[in-house]
Amino acid sequence: MDVDAFVLTHRPSWDRLEHLVKRRRRLTGAEVDEMVDLYQRVSTHLSMVRSASGDGVLVGRLSGLVATARAAVTGARAPLWSEFARFWTVSFPVVAYRSWRWWLGSAVATLVVAVVMGVWVAGSPEVQAAVGTPADIAHIVDHEFAAYYSENPAGSFALRVWTNNAWVAAQCIGYAVVLGLPIPYVLFQNAANLGVVGGLMFDAGRGDVFFGLLTPHGLLELTAVFLAAAAGMRLGWSVIAPGDRPRAQVLAEQGRAVVSVAVGLVVVLLVSGLIEALVTPSGLPTFVRIAIGVTAEVGFLTYVIHFGRKAVRAGETGDLDDAPDVLPTG
Repeated sequence: MDVDAFVLTHRPSWDRLEHLVKRRRRLTGAEVDEMVDLYQRVSTHLSMVRSASGDGVLVGRLSGLVATARAAVTGARAPLWSEFARFWTVSFPVVAYRSWRWWLGSAVATLVVAVVMGVWVAGSPEVQAAVGTPADIAHIVDHEFAAYYSENPAGSFALRVWTNNAWVAAQCIGYAVVLGLPIPYVLFQNAANLGVVGGLMFDAGRGDVFFGLLTPHGLLELTAVFLAAAAGMRLGWSVIAPGDRPRAQVLAEQGRAVVSVAVGLVVVLLVSGLIEALVTPSGLPTFVRIAIGVTAEVGFLTYVIHFGRKAVRAGETGDLDDAPDVLPTG
């Protein structure tokens, strides 16, 4: 299928249907008949595009238009539980899955910076002297790092951790309005802090304590931050390189998709905060605490890959305007 020719030929029908749907409460009898006819015609267009083209954005636009038109024609709305289920099985995982290159890139870059910084700190007395006095460093590695996870009641600590992590993720997504340019700096700051503390802990022979306390919650927490950064930078890049479509249209579609990530990460970071408050400082053996963290991480990645891949194959984009708002009709 020649997608460009197809769009050029049928766009007037799509635009007309969209116009009629917006005016559905003020249509004449003839216009209602026209809307029904166009709804059926555009439904056919959607089936043709899904079977003959891999253009996910076009599929997404037509899916949203057909769903909205069906709502106007039938007047039946989907139940709330259906919308909730769709969000967790389609909207959130498909955006996360489609962002995997940005997501993986953020993770690799952060890891490289953290390791380089850690090795530099561990092997350089001059750098350590710049971080603090020997007494300050001894306090950090012998007391402060571990005490951070247990000095406050679990409930209040979980809330504080969740709020802090949600703020970091919100920054990454919010920075998309300036093309995502500050996001690499936010990631660099986190990586540098992680590397400095890790370097000090390893130099003091307490690397096992470092990983034992960081791994249970850190895997899921950092994964969520990387996903937020990926969504924000991908949105920014859509402004720089929108392809052959209007920049405003691409930005709107990507922006609505990013909302799915923002909402989904609230829950992911809540789980991470609960693990950090309840599991990390617990008296469980280190290998058990790490196993819990690894299980949470593997479970989240499996969820994203399974539902995300399935949604991509179905032509979903994660754009909230694509969500069907009607009950299935025959």
